[in-house]
Amino acid sequence: MDIRKVIIAPSLLSADFARLGEEIEAVEAAGADWLHVDVMDGHFVPNITIGPGVVKAVKKHSAKPLDVHLMIADPRTYAPRFIEAGADILTFHIEADFNPGCVIDGIRTAAEEAGREVQVGLVLNPDTPPSSIGEVIDLVDLVMVMSVYPGFGGQPFIERATRKVEEILQMRPDLLIEIDGGINAENIEIPASRGVQVFVAGTAVFGADDYARSISVLRQKAETALGGGTYIV
Repeated sequence: MDIRKVIIAPSLLSADFARLGEEIEAVEAAGADWLHVDVMDGHFVPNITIGPGVVKAVKKHSAKPLDVHLMIADPRTYAPRFIEAGADILTFHIEADFNPGCVIDGIRTAAEEAGREVQVGLVLNPDTPPSSIGEVIDLVDLVMVMSVYPGFGGQPFIERATRKVEEILQMRPDLLIEIDGGINAENIEIPASRGVQVFVAGTAVFGADDYARSISVLRQKAETALGGGTYIV
């Protein structure tokens, strides 16, 4: 993968679920690279969203990779079901399982058995240090940094969470870094300048009158900042 490639992943949590198929088609036509799908179980986070059935339905409408974010207490059990449903990228929280290596192995095995290529990633909450993934960082394809506390959409961006990006990249410079939480055109340059390449954007895209313009502005600002890396605390 091009180390300077920017990926914009609109979060379906902010879409109009009454017209979800139309929303997917519209945002893909507007230039989305991935579609981000937030899965919440009411245990790991205080909210409930969607399950494998909805992911399967989304897959039927989508030509883009599905970036499925498991905010659930038992990723080891449920990850294979989301692979079967069509997840192309599957991330789970390091805080949710004391043996993340087993979860990663389980996802790899389930993907192989399903005959599918699935990228596997770890997620860190805003207060979780990069050291927590040190033993398994070489086993994953990407790491997602949360810049809000998981569970609800529309929260404000937590800038301090981006400071761990550089430490993660020092541990493994080739790693793809994703950020999720409060990303918009006013702040996207901050994580981009630190080395983030994948940007989850919910309200910033689905709350805009013009999806294509919103995605274009996000991409342009991120590409400029990612290329320059000039942000200083």
